[in-house]
Amino acid sequence: MKEYIRSEYIKRALANLPQLVLEVTDACNLRCKYCAYGELYEDYDKRDGNKMDFAMAKRLIDYLYRFWTSEEYAVSKGTFFVSFYGGEPLMNMPMIKQVVEYVRALEIPRRHIRFSMTSNALLLDKYMDYLVKHEFSLLISLDGNARNDSYRIDCSGHPSFDRVIRNLNLLRDRYPSYFFENVNFNSVLHDRNSVEEIYEFVRGQYGKIPNISELNNVGVKQEKRQEFESMFISSRDSMNESKKKEEMAKELFLRNSDYRSLALFLRGYSGFYYDDYTDLLFDKGNPPFIPTGTCIPFTRKLYLSVNGKILPCERIGQQFALGSVTDSEVLIDVEHIARECNKRLARMEKRCLACYNKKACSQCMYNLEGIDETPKCQGFMDKAAFRSYCESNMLLIRQSPSLYRKIMSEVISS
Repeated sequence: MKEYIRSEYIKRALANLPQLVLEVTDACNLRCKYCAYGELYEDYDKRDGNKMDFAMAKRLIDYLYRFWTSEEYAVSKGTFFVSFYGGEPLMNMPMIKQVVEYVRALEIPRRHIRFSMTSNALLLDKYMDYLVKHEFSLLISLDGNARNDSYRIDCSGHPSFDRVIRNLNLLRDRYPSYFFENVNFNSVLHDRNSVEEIYEFVRGQYGKIPNISELNNVGVKQEKRQEFESMFISSRDSMNESKKKEEMAKELFLRNSDYRSLALFLRGYSGFYYDDYTDLLFDKGNPPFIPTGTCIPFTRKLYLSVNGKILPCERIGQQFALGSVTDSEVLIDVEHIARECNKRLARMEKRCLACYNKKACSQCMYNLEGIDETPKCQGFMDKAAFRSYCESNMLLIRQSPSLYRKIMSEVISS
């Protein structure tokens, strides 16, 4: 079997892990219609209102700590994030406090530790003092104004908007500097809002530029496909329909799908992108080809589910677990992980080699339909599609030459 990813790469990634994400509970005080763990989807474990105990998190942290302090691996310098996810993570605040206290006491070489959380803000009034004290980065889920946010209902079917806004205003008024520096927003685009409405509400109310996500199109139940399609809105179409497109595009920058596409295009085809300074000194020839744009496991994050499953990130179906944390040990077999990754990548090689956009691919193989049978990639480009893709990106550069400089200086070289 062809070896695209080696076990050594995975060990090195664990030693230099930039982010550990803990799903501290699968319980939630909301029942959002479009939730990736809700009624429209099927690629996740049953949600039973479980809470992760501190012992499970500690077991994994101790396992990783041996990599971080090993002389065998050169640990990179930078910020290490410990992130809390759910469900609604604030529903397991005692465990979060234990993790914070434990990690604070560790000495991780060359790393500055930060904490972050994704929250719906319903319990923010109870815990904001603690979050501010420990300088948590907060990503708040909010879809715009009251109508825009109306899919976000509580367990009794009541809107959550007024309570969320009340808590956000309280945090902003009590801790204005913290709010300015540490609070950001994630909004889901659907048939009850638009990019313009989200942008205008979040920017107007809180002076923030929101991250805007499309509905997750992976793992949708077949019987729910029609309902999903009725709710789904393309961010590109929504942008193009707005009279404020140019203003929003500049403000949203890489949150804008066109600009994200351009950044990938420049990274892949500009000829001025280098992984590190050694690429400038040595001619590496033709680097080994790895099908799809899938990350090497754990190069970006490690995600631990409330049920003890280890995954490369929270966006991947839980059937693709790469390891687990049991009551007694951490099971991460890097050789097995490499073999399984290589099997799946091998299924894609023929298709990827025929794709004209393989240098700028961002497609994760775990989100492909039929990855363990006959994979299908919606991002495949033949010659004509690639020519159109190049022309659209070059037109964007010609229309906005300053955008090229901004991406090359702030994104590609950073």
